[in-house]
Amino acid sequence: MLTRRDVVALLEARGLTPSRALGQNFVVDPNTVRKVVHLAAVAPGDPVIEIGAGLGSLTMALADAGAEVTTVELDRHLVPVLREVLADTSVRIVEGDARTLDWAALLAGHRRWSLVANLPYNIATPLVADLLDDVPAIERMLVMVQREAAERLAAPPGSKVYGIPSVKVAYWATAEVVARVSPNVFLPRPNVESALVRIVRRPAPASDADPDRLFALVRAGFGQRRKMLRRSLAGLVDADAFRRAGVAPEARAEDLEVEAWGRLADAAAAPS
Repeated sequence: MLTRRDVVALLEARGLTPSRALGQNFVVDPNTVRKVVHLAAVAPGDPVIEIGAGLGSLTMALADAGAEVTTVELDRHLVPVLREVLADTSVRIVEGDARTLDWAALLAGHRRWSLVANLPYNIATPLVADLLDDVPAIERMLVMVQREAAERLAAPPGSKVYGIPSVKVAYWATAEVVARVSPNVFLPRPNVESALVRIVRRPAPASDADPDRLFALVRAGFGQRRKMLRRSLAGLVDADAFRRAGVAPEARAEDLEVEAWGRLADAAAAPS
């Protein structure tokens, strides 16, 4: 694992600086890295995917725990350094953009994967949503993200931060914030606190409603979240559909759990 001094030395030796455009904040505290690996419950032989390896501190810790690690790094300037740092490990290094990778090909070697990553703040929420939608082989995630993003991903109905990402995660998985992370463990130091959120994919989605219909309603409802659903969903859900779904038209989007959204989607699609 790399200390702050190690990271500074690696960057200075190669004339590199963390990229703001790529949202790079390197973890430079070995204790934090150990905590991440512990909370991820990585066992020897486990296939693990990491996104945003940076200089490889978390990557090294995952490899030391015996995981079979594939790590993805977008920054072409960091990849040569990463290859040097991980030269004595069996880590597979992939240079590429996690948002455009051929995930089926990348993960073809195993049926079940865990994602463990310090995700760049600027892509964290949409990336988690896309992986839940499109990459079923990733069954567990432990991701470090901005604290506010972590709270949104794990928020229950009725919470002030419950929104579209919360429903998306709840549709596919269970989620909980398992630890907060101080800004002081990063280089450069961000202006916000981070958190670790654990996401575990459900055996089946929380609702058997058509997901396109379900999330069309979710987007419409949260698009006007201060309004009652009878107004925000006007033209999409009529009074009879509310009754059949067992959902109060006076409720607001933040009041509905994912199962209720599914009932609304089914009721709205059913013949009157």
